[in-house]
Parts: sequence; structure tokens; C-alpha cells
Amino acid sequence: MLTTNIKLAEKYNYLNTKFQKAFQFLRTEDLSALPVGNIPIDGDEVFANVQSYTTMSVEECPFESHRAYFDLQYVVEGEELFGYEPLECLNASMEYDAERDLIFYEEPKESGCIRMEKEDFAIVAPEDGHAPRRMTVNGPCAVKKIVVKVRV
Repeated sequence: MLTTNIKLAEKYNYLNTKFQKAFQFLRTEDLSALPVGNIPIDGDEVFANVQSYTTMSVEECPFESHRAYFDLQYVVEGEELFGYEPLECLNASMEYDAERDLIFYEEPKESGCIRMEKEDFAIVAPEDGHAPRRMTVNGPCAVKKIVVKVRV
């Protein structure tokens, strides 16, 4: 699933070489065997961040965004709710941290979300606020996820 606004449809090429490298990594690696941590794919242009966690409440999982990288978030095991809201609908709760390429936002009054399960992925661009790691109505769940970072 990829969702965006028509104003951004031609801004990014989701089929460029960097994205192809990201998808090749996800298709060919033994993802369940990868250790937690960063794995280089193409230097600072494309790399994977392997994560393992238990999903949490909405209050513990704020919306966030990144300016330097796209997130390609891929669920290896488990399930979670993945919040989505365009940045223009969010209010920052901190200053942008360039070193971490991260900014957090206040919880909006309304937002969308999708349920992500094994082998599902979502791509979020710098204009996308997203809230990963949220538990479903089934309660907390152990998740293994790979976030492939693709430089803008």
C-alpha cells in the first residue's frame, strides 16, 4: 500500500534504483534470521533497521516523520496498527532532530490507520506523519519489523 496526495504523485519515483535495492533486500534475505540493528544495503542511501518490540497504546506511540529518508516499513512477524496523517494536519511536539532525522507530533483529533500483518509494508514519504507500533484490538503483540530507510 502506498497512499499520497495527487499534488505529490510526481514528486517521488517509487520505482527508482534505491527502492529497487530495498525491495530486492526484502525479497532475498532470510528476514526472520536477521539480528536487531542496522544492516547496510547501499551505504547511507539505503539501509535496513531491524526492530523487535511489543505493540503499545496510542499514548505511547506518537506520530512522527522524517525529512532525509523515506520509511519502507515491513512486518516480518506479528501485527500492528499503523497510523497515517498528512503533516499539514499535525502539530509538532518537538523541534526537528537532524541527527536522528526525527520529529514527533501531538496526537490529532482524527487520523487514519491500517492494520499491518506478516509480509505487509507501507512506504511513508517526508510529507507523511506516521504512528507505528500501535496495538490492535487484540492487545499487545510481539512484532519483528524491518524499516528500510531510503534517502530522499
